[in-house]
Amino acid sequence: MSRHISTLNLHLEPADNRRLASLCGPFDDNIKQLERRLGVEISYRDNHFQLLGKQAQIDAAAVILKHLYVETQPIKGGKVTDITPDMVHLTVQESRVLEQDEEEASSLPYGKEVTVKTKRGLIKPRSPNQAQYIANIVRHDISFGIGPAGTGKTYLAVAAAVDALERQEIRRILLTRPAVEAGEKLGFLPGDLSQKVDPYLRPLYDALFEMLGFERVEKLMERNIIEVAPLAYMRGRTLNDAFIILDEAQNTTTEQMKMFLTRIGFNSKAVVTGDITQVDLPRSTKSGLRHALEVLQGVDGLSFNFFESKDVVRHPVVARIVQAYEAFDAKQAEATAAKPNRVNSTEANSTQESAK
Repeated sequence: MSRHISTLNLHLEPADNRRLASLCGPFDDNIKQLERRLGVEISYRDNHFQLLGKQAQIDAAAVILKHLYVETQPIKGGKVTDITPDMVHLTVQESRVLEQDEEEASSLPYGKEVTVKTKRGLIKPRSPNQAQYIANIVRHDISFGIGPAGTGKTYLAVAAAVDALERQEIRRILLTRPAVEAGEKLGFLPGDLSQKVDPYLRPLYDALFEMLGFERVEKLMERNIIEVAPLAYMRGRTLNDAFIILDEAQNTTTEQMKMFLTRIGFNSKAVVTGDITQVDLPRSTKSGLRHALEVLQGVDGLSFNFFESKDVVRHPVVARIVQAYEAFDAKQAEATAAKPNRVNSTEANSTQESAK
């Protein structure tokens, strides 16, 4: 067993107690998180670190520690940048050695990465699936991003739209969602129609504010360069020179999905995002996103990107929750598939008894 365990000594330069304290976190919380996520043991004294574990894991841990230490470099005024648990989680998520060997990971086509500078730094893919998603958005006129919550589907789509606007590849950004109630009726909410639907569009506003800042988004919206609207407002329009994002597409009807996809004009791109496991439509209504997956496979100019629980970039527990739901749904599907067989075997036995 011991022959599979390796040791790696790491020296972080230059030695700076403030930066080291930021790297390790309060009560070594950041180090403990790395140990849990990577399955390694990390001990340190001053700027000398010793890593113990399997070779692939300690190599990954060393790369992450070096990267995070660089991030602690003092900013204006000499203040050291704080390393937060979120930063540790996202950096670990980027380390593809957790999911596959280096040879397989290096062969994945990362394509053209979106690098939009925001208050949180550069936005870039955190996993091979996210990288493929960005590459497909660049190469295709219409792209579908399908998967569980927290996989960056909407956030990366908004980043790609902002990037295209900054490069002057398009003249406007249009963000839309179906205003489907999830337990509340629109008629009982206070305010006019705009105030009623704004809560449904809040995630799109939040992404824009983070990437461009509140004041600039407000100015661009005043000039109609950025438009955020319910899906119902798209009917009858033709959108040229635009980047259009349809979020929460699992809550569209088949008619709404067809209407949206036929709004695309010249020099426009569209991204459709959704999670087909979280449909809020009435039981008798088929999801437009599910229907589109059946109808549009093989159509030129379209791409379909499927995210998994391993692509979740929120709190690690979110990925485990998604996996638990997936496992439960799989068991339910197996049980449902087995029921007709039991019924048929019972009927066959009854027929045989009658024949006797």
